[in-house]
Amino acid sequence: MEWLLEGSDPALRWQVERDLLEEPEEVWRATRARVAQEGFGKRLLELQGEDGQWAGGAFFPADYDMRGDEAQPWTATTWALVALREWGVEAAALAGTAQLLAENSRWEYDGLPYWGGEVDCCINAMTVSNGVWLGVDMGANARWFVEHQLGDGGWNCEWVEGAKRSSFHSTLNSLKGLLDYEVATGGSEEVRRVRKEGEEYLLKRHLYKRLSTGEAVAEWATFRYPLRWQYSVLNAADYFMRAARHDRTSPDPRMSEAMERIKAQRQGDGTWVTAGRHPGRMWFEVDVEAGQRSKWLTLYGTRVVEWWG
Repeated sequence: MEWLLEGSDPALRWQVERDLLEEPEEVWRATRARVAQEGFGKRLLELQGEDGQWAGGAFFPADYDMRGDEAQPWTATTWALVALREWGVEAAALAGTAQLLAENSRWEYDGLPYWGGEVDCCINAMTVSNGVWLGVDMGANARWFVEHQLGDGGWNCEWVEGAKRSSFHSTLNSLKGLLDYEVATGGSEEVRRVRKEGEEYLLKRHLYKRLSTGEAVAEWATFRYPLRWQYSVLNAADYFMRAARHDRTSPDPRMSEAMERIKAQRQGDGTWVTAGRHPGRMWFEVDVEAGQRSKWLTLYGTRVVEWWG
């Protein structure tokens, strides 16, 4: 705990205080209030353009050539909003942003309006989460997931190309958006129904296995922060922790093998190390290089393991 707190950015510190130290609410809320005023949060807020966007684009920066060899950049509006929200910045610090994006931001896909979403499940889920955070009515966006759920209970961003089988990545990201919608608004019976069906898609597969053979789909036990859209058992476990607390349910035993994979990555000193940074442009780095102890991953790992018991 001393190592986690020493010199830590407020964006991480308040979560350690709340989730690991169980400090009184007035303590962690006071730290959280500093996120927009110093450190990572302040730096990223200062990079917002006058039109409400970051890097002049919705999902990609304005100067990004999707036909080139450059890796996915992480500097555009959606990624900035995801980071600020996950770091705990209060929506009031972005007053006027929702309206500016409604007026000025369009998706790279067909120039669709920002808050209306587009065709990609992961993008639409992040839009739902960011929208409810900033006070935008996301009801129609949440219903989009009801209409686009696949027959096996999950989602696939490639549905527009004809995909009929769900993706672990797409399903987890869709679930995150639906959960944030429910937490913020109370949701609806149909949204809750498809969320629970999506959870079953992952739980039936023990978070990482093929339903047909029981073999691992992928390793998914190497971790990076920020989590981005990529699937990992840690990313999934963090979602199920939040969902269980919202639903007031106990951890599902079908997660046990995945949890063992998370625990296996814990070092002897109780920390987790990072597998490295995601390639692609960043405004600034927020975690260490590959092989080093990561405070962010130690936060995520410790809290899901403690929840699991």
